[in-house]
Order: sequence, then C-alpha cells, then structure tokens
Amino acid sequence: MSIAIPADLEVAHAEDHHEHHDTSGNTLFGFWIYLMTDCILFASVFATYAVLYMNTDGGVSGKDIFELDFVLIETAALLVSSITYGMALIFAKRHNKAATLAWLLVTFALGCVFIGMEVYEFHHLIEHGNGPQRSAFLSSFFTLVGMHGLHVTAGLIWMAIMMIEVAKTGLGHRSITRLSCLSLFWHFLDIVWICVFTVVYLLGAL
Repeated sequence: MSIAIPADLEVAHAEDHHEHHDTSGNTLFGFWIYLMTDCILFASVFATYAVLYMNTDGGVSGKDIFELDFVLIETAALLVSSITYGMALIFAKRHNKAATLAWLLVTFALGCVFIGMEVYEFHHLIEHGNGPQRSAFLSSFFTLVGMHGLHVTAGLIWMAIMMIEVAKTGLGHRSITRLSCLSLFWHFLDIVWICVFTVVYLLGAL
C-alpha cells in the first residue's frame, strides 16, 4: 500500500536538498580559497629558507644535523595518514559511522606520531645548541618545519572535534561537509610536507 506524498512536501524536500547541496558547494569553494592563501604563506617561507639556508654563521648545516632515516619514518606516517583519512571519508559518505570513526582514529594516531617525532627532532637540536637563534639557516628551518607542524596540530584538533561530533550526532550533511573540508586540509599538508622533505631534508643532506 503506497502513501501519497503531498506535492508541496515534495517541493519543500527538493528545495531543502538543493539548499544543502548549494551550501556544501559554497563551503568547499570558500575552503579552497583559504588553502590558496595558505599556499602563498608557505611559498613565502619556502622562499625565505631558499635564501637563508647557506647562512650557517660557522655553525652546522643540513648535512650535519639531518637524519634521513628518522625523517623518512616521520614522512611515511603522514603519507599513510592521508590514505587512512581517505578511507574515513569514503565510509562517511556511505553513512557508516563505526568505520568512519575507526579510520579517523587511525589517522589521528598517525598524525600524533608525526608531531611527536617532529617535537623530538626540535628538542634534540635545541639540546645540542642548534636552536633557531644559532644561525639564519636554523631560524628559517625551524620556521618552515614548525609552521607545518602547527598546521598539522590544528588539523589533529579539528579531527578530534569531528570524531566527537560524529560519535554524538552521526553523519549528517553538515558533518560530511566538514569532513570533506578537513580532507582537503589534510591532503594539502601532505603535499606541503613532500616539498619540505625534498627541499629541506633531501637537498640539505647532500
């Protein structure tokens, strides 16, 4: 037995769906604009590093302090987290709450590994007298890598908030839009880190 749905309710539902779609599109477009401004910020700091990386003031250079094996593990953790976040978003769009939360938790753990290793690296350098005040090279190094680390930390805080939201309210339209924005942010940070790993660590270790 079928139940007839009044025409005005069908129209209202269609308009509501269209409104949600437009809002999501506008949100993602606005977030793309933010990422472009962030890209300019990172480009400026990369340019500063490129100018200053030879100015060691008689101190250590990149090949003296960079441990590529250590940084490679750090890099792998962040790149794998990009894959796990992609899995979380796939399940979110399928409205599978449990799987979404599980993959977000794995991503969060990998992000914490990355930040933990970066903090250890900074602490190790400062402990041996190679802090940002030692030379222009180290100042630019700490600024570039530290700025990326702050972005990753912000992403982890955002991710923790999203896990709480999904656990409490489920996977509604708004939550999926926010997860999509976080996905763009997280993948953007992976791309930036690939540039950091190549320009700072690989070339610096030569």
